[in-house]
Amino acid sequence: MHNTSYHRASSVDDAAALMAKAEDGKFVSGGQTLIPTMKQRLAAPSDLIDLRHIAAMKGISINGNQVTIGAATTHAEVASSKELRAICPGICDLAGHIGDPAVRHMGTIGGSIANNDPAADYPAAMMALNAQIMTNKRTIDTDDFFTGMFETALEDGEIITAVSFAAPAKSAYAKFPNPASRYAMAGVFVAKLKNGMARVGVTGAGAGGVFRHEGMEKALTENWSADAVANASVDEGMMLADIHGDSAYRANLVKVMAKRAVAAAG
Repeated sequence: MHNTSYHRASSVDDAAALMAKAEDGKFVSGGQTLIPTMKQRLAAPSDLIDLRHIAAMKGISINGNQVTIGAATTHAEVASSKELRAICPGICDLAGHIGDPAVRHMGTIGGSIANNDPAADYPAAMMALNAQIMTNKRTIDTDDFFTGMFETALEDGEIITAVSFAAPAKSAYAKFPNPASRYAMAGVFVAKLKNGMARVGVTGAGAGGVFRHEGMEKALTENWSADAVANASVDEGMMLADIHGDSAYRANLVKVMAKRAVAAAG
């Protein structure tokens, strides 16, 4: 590995100040992507600013129907929250199937969203739940946040501090995992909002990263049932094609996972 200076930030303001002084710094939370990338010499930041120990960025807060999850909250903490499961089981099930136990106890929701890996699970949930991404500078609507593979609306030095969303009437997530990495080859998060509108987030399959499937949303808003998405059209031209599956295969997986998610949501 290259020489790197490690900094343990004590607050969000401290983290921002440390980044401003760094020549080529990177924020690190769980480090489940950045550290392996550094080991492969594909990244060589001059400084690592650790966000994991900032108390204001940790924990799950539920106020009536409104959910706020600190960006430094681990996948394991999301998965095990009984209070969150009572009003949004879909996101708890999603978190409980990320990677393996070691990954779930280190990886964080903020790190996953900021990295925006095209096969990551949380971005699909954020899309479907119509979440707001809260940073040290502003609040960003989820539809404006994810801009492409590994690309987001975050500016240099901007830190995700929390995500917030209104608990839906129904929610569920279904994914077909790569058997080796457990990343989603196709993952679909469905949510029926309190106003009756449906939202569908798809990850792992799109050539441009996470996306909403508006055709399925319309069908589910009119008829919340697995049958409603069975005839939905999934454009093969928008799908990834790689050694794990071609675009037609992934298009079919999206439909199958959508049906499973709706059935699981009830």
